[in-house]
Amino acid sequence: MKKVVIAPDSFKGTLDSGQVCDIVAEVLRKNYPGTEIKAIPVADGGEGTAEALHRVLGGERIYCKVQSPSGREIEAYFLNIDGETAVIESALASGLTLEEKRDALGASSYGTGQLIKAAIESGIRKIVIGIGGSAMTDGGTGCLSALGVKFFGEKGEIERGCGKSLCDIRKIDLSGIDKRIYEAEITLLCDVKNPLYGEKGAAYIFAPQKGATEREVELLDRGLRSFADVCADTLGEDYSLCEGAGAAGGLGFALMAFLKAEAESGIDCVLDLCRFEKEAENADLIITGEGRLDSQSLMGKVPFGVSRRCEGKRVVAVVGTSEASEKEVSGAGISEVIECNSLHMPFEEIKHCAKEMLYAAAERIKL
Repeated sequence: MKKVVIAPDSFKGTLDSGQVCDIVAEVLRKNYPGTEIKAIPVADGGEGTAEALHRVLGGERIYCKVQSPSGREIEAYFLNIDGETAVIESALASGLTLEEKRDALGASSYGTGQLIKAAIESGIRKIVIGIGGSAMTDGGTGCLSALGVKFFGEKGEIERGCGKSLCDIRKIDLSGIDKRIYEAEITLLCDVKNPLYGEKGAAYIFAPQKGATEREVELLDRGLRSFADVCADTLGEDYSLCEGAGAAGGLGFALMAFLKAEAESGIDCVLDLCRFEKEAENADLIITGEGRLDSQSLMGKVPFGVSRRCEGKRVVAVVGTSEASEKEVSGAGISEVIECNSLHMPFEEIKHCAKEMLYAAAERIKL
């Protein structure tokens, strides 16, 4: 009896990774009865990470009232896996998709801090945080505020950390931080290598997709530089140039500098938590995929992370579309790419028939 392991990312905007697993598994069971199929929906730290891990690992969703990036009260959750380890997906509290209007200067990571605080208060002492898909460029000040850190400017305390207040910060008071946070082991799921500021920093590279104009990008970058200087004076160490400091609008910087979080590859950490290699070691075929396969996918996203652990095995990537060359694909250890949207039709035209297109693509998988 042959064994197939299915380990895809979501097809962003259409299907989550669990749905992709279900459709591919359904087609394989129909076409190859008796095949052992193991579905492992995965993610790389962005949207869908907590849900994918819940499906594989179980655990309990702990719901909390938190602030959205604009300050609205919303409900989000962290995943309590075993009473000791929690998975927090920043996008659930501070994600770009939570707001109809993008506000690069006003968006805050406060809700993510509230999730961290709730996890600590529940007794969790090992936290895995995925920070992809964020709405803010606040240097993590919102998150830190929710944990008890206070920021002061020339006119007094700054009540709400956000991008437009970064330039105003002159002093940081750590006396009110929840001390239990220092007892926690925090792992940051991050595939972004960008520093906090500069041409390749959080503002210039990521803020435009969060709604920032050219002028706002410049303002945010100045704010991040100024905030980094104040942080260095406060902590006695400068974390602004660390790889990943610019992730999630500088949330990566705040978590590393103030909470001593250790950054790890998102997909590698998720695969470890799912014990992927144990399932894949005796598999005849590995199926992975995502919505769009491109050169970025092959530098650390889900398809590459999966294929890298399957040396010598046949790996098939089922994707929405592929912009990667044959050389890039083979170099990444992927044997074959099957496109759902092989004609590369506009997303708006095909998003409503994503399931049907995936069913058709799955029919082309051969054991």
